[in-house]
Amino acid sequence: MSAIDTTQAGRSLPTGTWRLDPVHSSIGFEVAYMVGTFRGSFREVDGTLVVDENGAALTGTARVASVDVKDENLAAHLTSPEFFDAERQPELRFVSTEVDGAGELAIRGEITIKGVTRPVELTGTATAPTTDPYGNERFGLELTTTVDRTDFGLDWNVPLPSGEPALANEVTLVAELYFVKEA
Repeated sequence: MSAIDTTQAGRSLPTGTWRLDPVHSSIGFEVAYMVGTFRGSFREVDGTLVVDENGAALTGTARVASVDVKDENLAAHLTSPEFFDAERQPELRFVSTEVDGAGELAIRGEITIKGVTRPVELTGTATAPTTDPYGNERFGLELTTTVDRTDFGLDWNVPLPSGEPALANEVTLVAELYFVKEA
């Protein structure tokens, strides 16, 4: 972990070891497709955030085979070698290298998609911690970033009659993360 300023909009990121609540969290993607925006998400996600006097570190994974879209044939195409190649590359991974909470929350790190690792910066907000009805301390992060899918070998496309590609290269990744403090 790197030494950092963990204040965010006058608040501190809560100290402790925090496990991702996969039931309430979502990691999704949005990409321009023909005349609109295509969205999907991953149902099986895991992650940990550790915040202590030395700084903060966020790690997370999503199982490719858990991709969730509105059509099972499309889901099969997304897990095929033309897209994520779930058989050879079963997970997406993020590991932070720096967390900066001064002003807008910025988490820099490396994301691995289809076996290719690239630097990325996630930006967003953190909620204040709260205690749930069962006595567990929780807080949330909402983070986004944009990547070029072709940087990760996700090159599939089909031309429209106009000659333009049907699928944009720029993809927005959206993470709504709920964390529960470990005892």
